[in-house]
Amino acid sequence: MAIRDYQSLMLPTLKTLSDRVEVPLVEIRRRVADAENLTELEISARLPSGQTILANRVSWAVFGMERAGLVERVRRAVYKLTAEGGRLLDSEPVRIDDSVLRTYPPFVEWKRRVSQRTEDSRQPKPQDDGSTETPEDTLVRAAQELRTVLESEVLDRVLGAPPAFLERVVVDLLLSMGYGGGLADMGRVTGRSGDGGIDGTIREDALGLDEVYVQAKKNAPGNSVGEGDLRNFAGAIDAAGTTKGVFVTTAGFTRSARDYVKRSPKRIVLIDGAELARLMVQHDVGVRRRDRFEIKRIDEDYFDQDAL
Repeated sequence: MAIRDYQSLMLPTLKTLSDRVEVPLVEIRRRVADAENLTELEISARLPSGQTILANRVSWAVFGMERAGLVERVRRAVYKLTAEGGRLLDSEPVRIDDSVLRTYPPFVEWKRRVSQRTEDSRQPKPQDDGSTETPEDTLVRAAQELRTVLESEVLDRVLGAPPAFLERVVVDLLLSMGYGGGLADMGRVTGRSGDGGIDGTIREDALGLDEVYVQAKKNAPGNSVGEGDLRNFAGAIDAAGTTKGVFVTTAGFTRSARDYVKRSPKRIVLIDGAELARLMVQHDVGVRRRDRFEIKRIDEDYFDQDAL
């Protein structure tokens, strides 16, 4: 039998965690393969990208259920059943899919955030009748949707980590963007008690004559940074004897905060949660390339009969 779609694999995937202990993702895949009676040929079947079909679909099943709060990631590639997931299994569902996940507020909220970020940029999906979308258009649209989902997950991971982790992320990001020449020893995390609102610095030259000061503020979504925080940051920059600063938050900024930055003589760049996630994905901070698809077209020069 062919491997079923990822939504059809949600229930068997959740059942692999029914013993309420931590299970590595590789073991989850093995248990799903056993439950689905997959052959070795089916287990080894791969997508054009090189990833196995089973790994791809189980990963998406886990991802969706994690967003709904049915499973939780305890550490890298290791998951366990949550109390909510246990209650769902105890109800003996005949199927778990996106319609079931939509009954859970965390999944609905995650979907809302993703939809909000793609509302302006995502192209309408093609209609079944008379679509003018080319295969390349389809790939571009799918890639954009995958990127949006990835950015949302990146931000969720940062929000789930201790505040000190965000400080490290911001310094790593600025170095990856080319500040300090991209050299690791040109950036450092300084955040600590009594740091005066400075969480990190990037030296733009070897002698440290020009520095960029960083503040990273981990806020829950909706808890925007206000003008007062920006005034304090500007004061800390001034006390340090420099003029450049980057203020990063996992949430957003109030209008008064943005207006203050426009009026300030200091050169302060504001990065909100959505922009932070976008930049992390763009500059490969906290993510790595998994798949690459190659598009080939006819070489018109090769088939040019006039050139023979």
